[in-house]
Amino acid sequence: MLLSGVLVRYFNIKVNYTRKINHFALFFLPVFIDKQFNAETFTDFKYLGISAVVSTLALSVYYEPIRKAIPPFQLMFEGIDRPEDRPHTFIWIWTQFAAGFAVLLPMIWLFGQWGLESLVLIPILINIIGDGLAEPVGVRFGKHEYKTRAIFTNKTYVRTLEGSACVLITGFIAVAYHANDFDTTLQFTLSMLFVPILMTLTEAYSPHTWDTPFLMFTGYASLMLIMQF
Repeated sequence: MLLSGVLVRYFNIKVNYTRKINHFALFFLPVFIDKQFNAETFTDFKYLGISAVVSTLALSVYYEPIRKAIPPFQLMFEGIDRPEDRPHTFIWIWTQFAAGFAVLLPMIWLFGQWGLESLVLIPILINIIGDGLAEPVGVRFGKHEYKTRAIFTNKTYVRTLEGSACVLITGFIAVAYHANDFDTTLQFTLSMLFVPILMTLTEAYSPHTWDTPFLMFTGYASLMLIMQF
């Protein structure tokens, strides 16, 4: 996050890009570290609960009085502070984190109870990779725009079909990668048909900067329904 802040402040790199560097790092670095220690913590409910609380509380360092008093925190914040999001950047990030974990934790617990642990990563991968690529791809290559709104404001924001396509394509890949984890061919086929499309539509219509909890809910709910067949 310090590196992303440096890129924005001193090299004029767009926050739309540096923000997504952090988006990917927040997921892949912990997973990479876990793998080095052969830790199976990602589906450990207690571990995830502690992680959710610590991660959400850690965002408090970006609260304006704190970051203004401690320069490194201000620099880190600049790597995620899109100009169009001001003055709501902090509250949107903090509430999305909290809401995202509020959806993720119960869903992972349910999947564990139902013996569906092998499918837990599908919505997360679509959210992390698909949604993570959507903004930079949309900013760089987007030509077909549509508008969405945000919480706490009436201002509209632009998304692109090219960006949303990243969610759709990632959805197909994530489901296909887990093909052997479905009990029947029908379950796999239904998942390929519906999960990527439903999550893409969810990303398109969810509030600006607040799509994670909606993506998680749609992904897990659709998989739970499909696994009943």
